[in-house]
Amino acid sequence: MVTETIQAARSAYAALVAVAAIASLSWTAPAHAQCEGDIDSSGHVDGADLAILLSTWGTTGNGMYHSDLNNDGIVGGTDMTILLSAWGPCAVVPAWATLIEATPDPEVVWDDDLRGAILATGYAWRVKDTATQIEMLLIPPGTFQMGCSASNAYACYSDENPVHTVTLTNAFYMGRYEVTQAQWAARMGSNPSYFQSASSQVPADQVPNRPVERVSWTTIQGFLAKTGMRLPTEAEWEYAYRAGTTTAFHGSMGNPSGTNDDTLAGNIAWYTPNSNYHTRPVGGKLANGYGLHDMAGNAFEWVNDWYSDTYYSSSPQINPTGPKSGSYRVLRGGSWFSDTYDLRASYRPGSTPDDSSLNVGFRVARDP
Repeated sequence: MVTETIQAARSAYAALVAVAAIASLSWTAPAHAQCEGDIDSSGHVDGADLAILLSTWGTTGNGMYHSDLNNDGIVGGTDMTILLSAWGPCAVVPAWATLIEATPDPEVVWDDDLRGAILATGYAWRVKDTATQIEMLLIPPGTFQMGCSASNAYACYSDENPVHTVTLTNAFYMGRYEVTQAQWAARMGSNPSYFQSASSQVPADQVPNRPVERVSWTTIQGFLAKTGMRLPTEAEWEYAYRAGTTTAFHGSMGNPSGTNDDTLAGNIAWYTPNSNYHTRPVGGKLANGYGLHDMAGNAFEWVNDWYSDTYYSSSPQINPTGPKSGSYRVLRGGSWFSDTYDLRASYRPGSTPDDSSLNVGFRVARDP
């Protein structure tokens, strides 16, 4: 079967064999291929890559050939499978990032439309910021209804109205988790967090993975300046939280459409009934439809916008960034010290930029 596949491939790409002949068995590609299967680093996996693979078929050399895609020391059928499965244009990896996964995992981004929107951007889905090792996921552009999502137990506040259409025209990356104590300390040289002690629920080796808290909006600006990151806008945050849902609480695996049922909030959030009144290591609850964890609960998250209780009446429909000035900055998502009204997609309190409460942290965003 392998022999037949090889022969068929050789016939189909006979015109390209001449190209491959230029390359000898010691052919070397540039140091950084843009994606798996892109042997010649052209930005596409195509016939030229296949021709190179075929020209080195069966050769050994302990992984010295770039066509040995699985690095097992021989160019063979597994490498062919890898190449063919990656056929087409490569996902673009930002210069500041290290690739983890180019395309969204259906087990994480379960909605076909969301996966399609991510792929349509041309950017890699899952990356790490190389300097900080913060994991980030691509959020594609799109349109959603921003504002009031009441739960079964709680109505909306006046500042969550009117519900209005918002369009975000640019893709952006968002932290998969809230910024942790370890990530903050590595950049800032100290840890301001209140919850630095182990407990019966959080062993000592997991304490650094708790979200950093007692960080003010003002103090966070120093972290952002050192890392090249930014805070999400309020619209970006709500859009990312919802991940295509319109309910009070975002969807999760097993409940993809979201819910208004307050009794189910514990599936996605650490909050008053289940937190034992302290933060938990990030990622302990079910992710939403983009793969983001702890968007509800654990720690409130600063966003970039100034707060106004009447802003939604005049907010731009395209890429809103909040009022031009104010006395408070917006917080989102609720915390370990919250009831379910705080955890709703549309809940939007404000606090002074210098507030550094022990239930407030943040999540980063970054442009491609």
